[in-house]
Amino acid sequence: MPIDVIKYNSNMKAEWDAFVETSKNGTFLFMRNYMEYHSDRFTDHSLMFYCNNRLLAVLPANIRESEKTLVSHGGLTYGGFVMHPDTKTSEIIEITEELKKYMQKSGIKHLIYKPVPHIYSRIPSEEPLYALFHAGAKLSARSISTTIDNRERLKFSQLRKRCIAKAAKAGIECQESADYKKFWSILTTILQERHNSTPVHTQEEIKLLHNRFPRNIKLYTAESKGETVAGIVVYETDTVAHFQYIAASDEGCSIGALDLLIAHLIEKVYANKQYIDFGTSTEQGGTYLNEGLIRQKEGFGGRAVVYDTYELSI
Repeated sequence: MPIDVIKYNSNMKAEWDAFVETSKNGTFLFMRNYMEYHSDRFTDHSLMFYCNNRLLAVLPANIRESEKTLVSHGGLTYGGFVMHPDTKTSEIIEITEELKKYMQKSGIKHLIYKPVPHIYSRIPSEEPLYALFHAGAKLSARSISTTIDNRERLKFSQLRKRCIAKAAKAGIECQESADYKKFWSILTTILQERHNSTPVHTQEEIKLLHNRFPRNIKLYTAESKGETVAGIVVYETDTVAHFQYIAASDEGCSIGALDLLIAHLIEKVYANKQYIDFGTSTEQGGTYLNEGLIRQKEGFGGRAVVYDTYELSI
């Protein structure tokens, strides 16, 4: 079947967004208003794949010109082909082959591909993993995340239960909040002191994204006597409540505020969401595992889901 590969431009925004909304594995991260909030840092090179004028798949991507590398996507947690529900394995194999031809014609030598983890898909969507294998791609990185499946939720560990009880006794109150400024102060301080790093998003960026996607990006906080002592920014998709940012002040840590907030989200706010994902506990492409961090997440009943990266050279 003839596949046409078209580079995305702004005139295609409505078609792109409508396709993502009805796809089998797209999330709000692939909507153009999310992808383009950091357009100053990434040169967009997203692609759209048509067969007889019918859109079969899109590829959120940016280009690293100096490295002759196409990345799907450097500014997102995951990327990869976003597919129409009717798109089949044979079509994705052919689309992958056409992508290789497009790269050759464009002088692009390498592809870095971060597939959408299966928990985010509305229906099974791992055709690209086979197509990548078929094309000769190699696994280059694997991070491990910790996820609760609410259909088979496991019990909290005794340590987590004790911390939850301690916070409840201290009168900690959990709520949804719009005060990103207070939480970002805690988050920035913790990241700087413990990891010598900063949040991926600035306070202004996360507020901008929240305003663009208020149903998908939410802040929940734990309050002690009216003061924020812990918080979690949640990225909510059709199937997953993903904990994008998690932090607690020294006071919050000492009284178990974060444990109570997590329990509140698991047992009340997102009890009917299919998955609750704590995010990854690895660094350096997955070669370093933060055992203390993942042990804490597993204490809430989470178990492993991997976030992979594949590379293909032309």
